[in-house]
Amino acid sequence: MNIGEICTVQTITCARDETVQGAALLMRKHHVGDLIVVDQLDGQPVPVGIVTDRDIVVSVVALGLDPDSLQVGDIMSDDLLTCGEDDDVYATIEHMRLRGIRRVPVVNRAGGLTGIVSADDLLEFLAEEMGDLSRISANQQAQEKRARH
Repeated sequence: MNIGEICTVQTITCARDETVQGAALLMRKHHVGDLIVVDQLDGQPVPVGIVTDRDIVVSVVALGLDPDSLQVGDIMSDDLLTCGEDDDVYATIEHMRLRGIRRVPVVNRAGGLTGIVSADDLLEFLAEEMGDLSRISANQQAQEKRARH
């Protein structure tokens, strides 16, 4: 299965020059724990970083800094791992595991943002796969029972 089939397409984004205060308000408004930081390129948003609620707490609040005087670009993680819509789910899990990353922006072939996939999305997908696998024995037994009667 491809990442594009399980990613969340409703992503909340902001620009690098958004204030940290503004980013926090966006997170609150949309009930999310992260924002994908984008630049506009040829009319489409291209991910350049990610900022999380934890980034705000650790880099701003804990240090007593003014969130209205800092920009998202000052605190965002810019060593960004992205994956393509057509990337394999299991390969993406491996990349996330190796980098210790819980959220990955999903891009199209031109690099434009199309969604985000999180560890939670992948856990839900894997749980469904395991559920399907667990039903094989029951289905096999039912088929044998019908065939023997």
